[in-house]
Amino acid sequence: MFCYRSFDIHLNKKQLAGDEDSCEKSRTFVFKEGGHTFGNALRCIITRYPDVVFCGYTVPHPSEVNMHFRIQTTGTRAADVLKRGIEDLEKLCDHTLSIFQDEMMLFKATPKAEADL
Repeated sequence: MFCYRSFDIHLNKKQLAGDEDSCEKSRTFVFKEGGHTFGNALRCIITRYPDVVFCGYTVPHPSEVNMHFRIQTTGTRAADVLKRGIEDLEKLCDHTLSIFQDEMMLFKATPKAEADL
């Protein structure tokens, strides 16, 4: 028997599925319009958490826009782990963008050397 729930994280609708025995700590989240770029980045973040036993994703078919994202933990709710992972990924992206913009400003501010030909 499966328990199903749905809720919103950020702007994308997610669906949850998990067996009743481990309902809170073992879930599959279905992201609408999720892809490999987001799935792999999020998987890399969440896999590093000590209470995560399994984390993986799949895009069932190239013509589908859904991404299935599975999290299994030792005790923490899978939904909480997902939320933390999305927040950590957002912080990482913000930091990367900030560093890139700072370096781009420095690059543009430096006088250009003549090209060696």
